[in-house]
Amino acid sequence: MFVALVMDIGGTNIRLGLLKQGEYIPTYIQAYKINAFAHLADVIALFLESAPAHQITDAAISVATPVMGDYIKLTNHSWQFSIAAVRAQFGWQRLKVVNDFAALALSLPLLHPHELQQIGGGEADAAGVIGLLGAGTGLGVSGLVATPEGWYPLSGEGGHVTLGARNARELAIFSHFWAKYGHMSAERLLSGTGLVEVYQVVCALDGVPAEALDAAAISQRAIAQSCVVCAEVMALFCECLGVVAGNLVLSLGATGGLYIGGGIIPQLGDFFVNSTFRQAFEAHGRFRAYLEAVPVYVIHADQAALRGAAHSLDSRFIRLGVNCITGGVGTC
Repeated sequence: MFVALVMDIGGTNIRLGLLKQGEYIPTYIQAYKINAFAHLADVIALFLESAPAHQITDAAISVATPVMGDYIKLTNHSWQFSIAAVRAQFGWQRLKVVNDFAALALSLPLLHPHELQQIGGGEADAAGVIGLLGAGTGLGVSGLVATPEGWYPLSGEGGHVTLGARNARELAIFSHFWAKYGHMSAERLLSGTGLVEVYQVVCALDGVPAEALDAAAISQRAIAQSCVVCAEVMALFCECLGVVAGNLVLSLGATGGLYIGGGIIPQLGDFFVNSTFRQAFEAHGRFRAYLEAVPVYVIHADQAALRGAAHSLDSRFIRLGVNCITGGVGTC
């Protein structure tokens, strides 16, 4: 009998799965486009209608937005909801809501070696802080800190840190974003929407007609080396990701390694391996040697955020920085 429901809400899709008592690996996983539903409750109801026999008492949601208080509003979509109202509507005892990258961070201790690809560096410090970032609809950033009770995930909005130009070409590209938005955040480049906009800017700078390409098409043409502009944009993407990743490791002291998730980098294969990511990651002046020792891992795991959401239901994480609403039965 399934007793828990886990959900992962991104900027484009929502994935739902079921858990049996004491398990962290969800089954009966279904994915839906969030644009097809007006409210979160609508897709939950549809999923549960067709689900195998279940008696859901607990639920957990990984969501791509800051999690503060009862009211949740997605950063890259119009969905919004009350944690308490959703819990009450479905009669659950507990509903936990955690930032999507905090959930992804919680999945890291559950991953197997074959689900990770190491990109440079040495051995990770087994007790060291772990850094995490990943580009998809947006740029997510998190980390894990070891405590006596286990790993504690960090919730933050590091994808919105300022990204500075390092050369004349970047200055020309970034000037577009400064003029349009008043700020150049890392996410303005290191995301699916960022890839598309940078592609359009580079086409304009070079006097090349821009095609109506989405992020996937830009990535595919870059990998195939069939589009000069796409290859430049993707190379810039990888290099700037290295800069941001190096900054994150230095900020956290992440000697436990830097993990990369999201929907873009794991799909790049050898293009990413052969890019200047690692050089940019290490090129931080006097701390080059520090960063040279830190391993980077690309996550190749199915439904990692759902696994992290499942992990958040563990009783060891009662004091996690996640929002949890109960119906007066038990504790979060």
